Amino acid sequence: MKRIFLLPLLTAGLGVFAQKNDASKFASVITGDALKSHLTIIAGDDMQGRETGTEGQRKAAAYIESQFKKIGLKSPEALKGYQQFYPLFQDSMISSKLSINGKELGFETDYIIPASSNDKQGFNSDEVVFVGYGIEDSLYNDYGDLDVKGKTVVFFLGEPKLDGKYIITGTNRSSEWTFPGLPRKLALAARKGAVGALIISSTLETINHQSAESSKKTNLYFPRVKERVVNYASLSHSGAKEILGSDADSLLSTSKGNKPFSKDQIASRKAKLEYRYDEYRNTVNASNVLGVIEGTDKKNEYVFVTGHYDHLGMRNGKIYYGADDDGSGTVAVLQMAAAFAKAKAAGKGPRRTMVFMTVSGEEKGLWGSEYYSDHPVFPLDKTSVDLNIDMIGRVDTERMLADTLNYVYVVGHDKLSSDLPVINEGANKTYTNLTLDYKFDDPNDKERIYFRSDHYNFARKGVPVLFFYDGMLKADYHKPTDTVDKINWQLYETRARMIFYTAWEIANRDAMLKRDIPLPASAMNGR
Repeated sequence: MKRIFLLPLLTAGLGVFAQKNDASKFASVITGDALKSHLTIIAGDDMQGRETGTEGQRKAAAYIESQFKKIGLKSPEALKGYQQFYPLFQDSMISSKLSINGKELGFETDYIIPASSNDKQGFNSDEVVFVGYGIEDSLYNDYGDLDVKGKTVVFFLGEPKLDGKYIITGTNRSSEWTFPGLPRKLALAARKGAVGALIISSTLETINHQSAESSKKTNLYFPRVKERVVNYASLSHSGAKEILGSDADSLLSTSKGNKPFSKDQIASRKAKLEYRYDEYRNTVNASNVLGVIEGTDKKNEYVFVTGHYDHLGMRNGKIYYGADDDGSGTVAVLQMAAAFAKAKAAGKGPRRTMVFMTVSGEEKGLWGSEYYSDHPVFPLDKTSVDLNIDMIGRVDTERMLADTLNYVYVVGHDKLSSDLPVINEGANKTYTNLTLDYKFDDPNDKERIYFRSDHYNFARKGVPVLFFYDGMLKADYHKPTDTVDKINWQLYETRARMIFYTAWEIANRDAMLKRDIPLPASAMNGR
């Protein structure tokens, strides 16, 4: 009996030892020298700061693709190559027109139509309705029983106060009718059937030339599906008087004092209003870069390792190098890919398919990962985890603790899957012995780190995530001085290896990670 019992136990023990030995062997590919070799290129002058939608970003994408090919990674079958392209738009005004009762108002003197908030279209109406601040709330309602269907609404930015406090919040802090404010009001006008809007700021008496010119063109933006809103023009006070006539001065006075508008002030007037707006839309493609190592018996399940390769580009002639943010994560992805590729070549490849993805657009608002999560190349319900790496090359200048040279912040360990901390802490204890600091998983984290990198777009789709991060929010964060010479190579190597060991365990375990912890509602509304 003893011999029958001990033999499988001994065999199992040898299997665990062999797997540990394999993991250590392939992790040795990840070295400070190898990381430095890649990072010197990614965060070098030639990449010009890798701003999304620029030549520098495209050069970085090409470099990452070349390395994936060199390592031996395959491109996803669903893509025609290694890059997943997504569109960005830039709009420029061609012409505009705003007239009332046949009198044409002057662009810049009386109004502007911001390209960033308007679409190529026009509208006409025979009635203009002043609706105060354009708010409909249980505590304050400008619309009342007004019928604005087919009409143009006119309203002021902001919201009213009473006895020094905002009516809607009852405090010194404004509500969402102030920020984000305008989109909310325009969406309300659309729901009520208005054809368009004219807005007035009590503090913007005139429109300066620079503002008028900048309003004609947008920056590059990511085309998200938005709630329907109406087109609008923003009026100067001279433009407001053309539209509101003799009532303009008293209405401006009420708004300047943040006073509520009375029922007598809410009024409609017959007036033929014509609005025209034409623009040109330029499309620029950005991309995510994906490389794949096919799994063995669980190849239809996936483990993602991600990092964003974009940064801030150039400003006033200075390059924002982004060596730590997130050159460090990008290069860690490359080296981990090399380690798994070496294992595959040696017949020790992962059971699950490994997907190494570097994304762009993170600095603009998580664009690339949002696009991927809405247009996944691999099924999200079969994606076991996303291990996201964003800044692991330096130390937090605010972390005055004895272990500051031997730590990493881990974010997401207590969300979505109870397997996450067990696996990550186990891998770390076995191999690297870093301090895993959960500071940024505090629900009261003022920095809201959980929502600020690309893992969030996996999490919002229900995929378990861990985010690895050095916390370097001050010092050289988003400055031209985030350069390669500031990297702590030994610590960087150790962190990258720890993430590799975590990925190795998740890729080779019998079961996908459990999804047994609901993401809080506040997290679903995160950004």
